[in-house]
Amino acid sequence: MSKPAAALSYETTAYVRDRCLCLHVQRAARAVARRFDEALRPLDLTNGQFSLLMSLNRPRPARMAEICSLLAMDRTTLTANLKPLERRGLLRVGSDETDRRLRLLSLTEAGRRLLARALPIWTRTHEEIDALLGNSDIDGLRADLRALG
Repeated sequence: MSKPAAALSYETTAYVRDRCLCLHVQRAARAVARRFDEALRPLDLTNGQFSLLMSLNRPRPARMAEICSLLAMDRTTLTANLKPLERRGLLRVGSDETDRRLRLLSLTEAGRRLLARALPIWTRTHEEIDALLGNSDIDGLRADLRALG
């Protein structure tokens, strides 16, 4: 029979709650995501879909591995996220001509038009968030978050 774990005090719980960077980053990420989801809802887009489409806005088709790295997603998750956007005709998944195993991703014209409509919403939402953060060093925060990734 195993020995029961020692009880932790509520003070310990409060200390971890107040100090836990992971908890605070997760809570902030969820709050920011909800704000963007709400703003983009009239276009039938989520913040994740916007980011995915924006990551494909480039001169040449992107390899799946590039997008996985940029969005910090594994291939299975990316594939699942691509499907509804592909069904809507917003992106195309093709094969590399030199290596058929490689999947290349590109925006369609409809995807580009939707991004053009979404960008002012994204910009306005960012301005609202920046205003909420007041005198914070927003560029420093972005740099710090990139350093963690």
